[in-house]
Amino acid sequence: MGAVPKRRISKARRGRRRAHDALKTFHLVECPDCGKMKRSHHVCLECGKYNGRQILPVAEA
Repeated sequence: MGAVPKRRISKARRGRRRAHDALKTFHLVECPDCGKMKRSHHVCLECGKYNGRQILPVAEA
């Protein structure tokens, strides 16, 4: 027989446990090369540059 809780977990206790489970928003900064918004300390997905260097190939559209 497995472990079975002796009492029901209250809504307040359940909510306090889940208080840290929400998805956090990303901090966005403007790319110095193309001006689009990107995540800080990440490669820009529009121009493919990071710290002034070309990292990703640019998609020709």
